[in-house]
Amino acid sequence: MLNQPILMQTAAEADKSPADEHPARLTSRPLIIIEPGKSQIAARIKDLWTHRELLYFLTWRDVKVKYKQTLLGAAWAILQPVLMMVVFSLFFGRLGIFDSNSIPYPLFVLTGLVPWTFFASAVTTSSNSMVGSAHLITKIYFPRLLVPAGAVAASLVDLIVAFIPLIAMMLYYQVNLSWHILMLPPVVLLTTLFALAIGTWMSALNVKYRDVRFALPFVIQVWIFVSSVIVPPGVIPLRWRWILLLNPMSAIIESYRSALLGLPFHWPALGLAAAVTLVALLYSVFSFHRVEKTFADII
Repeated sequence: MLNQPILMQTAAEADKSPADEHPARLTSRPLIIIEPGKSQIAARIKDLWTHRELLYFLTWRDVKVKYKQTLLGAAWAILQPVLMMVVFSLFFGRLGIFDSNSIPYPLFVLTGLVPWTFFASAVTTSSNSMVGSAHLITKIYFPRLLVPAGAVAASLVDLIVAFIPLIAMMLYYQVNLSWHILMLPPVVLLTTLFALAIGTWMSALNVKYRDVRFALPFVIQVWIFVSSVIVPPGVIPLRWRWILLLNPMSAIIESYRSALLGLPFHWPALGLAAAVTLVALLYSVFSFHRVEKTFADII
């Protein structure tokens, strides 16, 4: 009988919920994080594959938001490179400053502007995607990498639409296709991966440093002039041409022209661009996952 009150008291203490305890006791408890025991890389890849349907919904959401309440809708994907082609052709093509290797200058510029517009749009939208999806990130769990990936995938729709005026221009100038056209899908994939690498890295930085959204458009405006979009590589002096090799977009855009117009490929430059893209993608994914756990707290 003497032990009965003690047993009843012990049972009562066991039935107490954590909310009934003193706040000091709650804060003194260690924080336990449960992580998978197997390889982190394998676990993250499996997590991405499990949520693969979410990538489709995020992509479709970005496409609808991009053209919501617009008068022309997806036609902007056509007008943007075409209008820029007209401007550059009037200022540079008419003056005959650049030698485009017997390629009509409007066609030369448009074959560069179509992939460049896709790359610039994908990097810009993906860099702002994490901040724009704060209402999702702070409420539910899902692989955060899907957010910038969905923004890049949404820009692929614009790339497909932008090929319409390019095909029309090729028909107008009577361009004959060759086996080089088989290289177009790998070059598009390489452009997508490089845009994903830069966009993912910028999206992680933009969460912490909001200066990114102001600095990135300026960088992209300057980047176009060193990416073989407007200026043919042959115009640049030999002693400075090695700088183009450090810019993957220069080799990628030249590969678009080779695939579409039947020009020779610069395989060393394309291989170096693929290597830089792979390194940039691995680094951006690593940097993204390193700060991923803090997104919900600071976004």
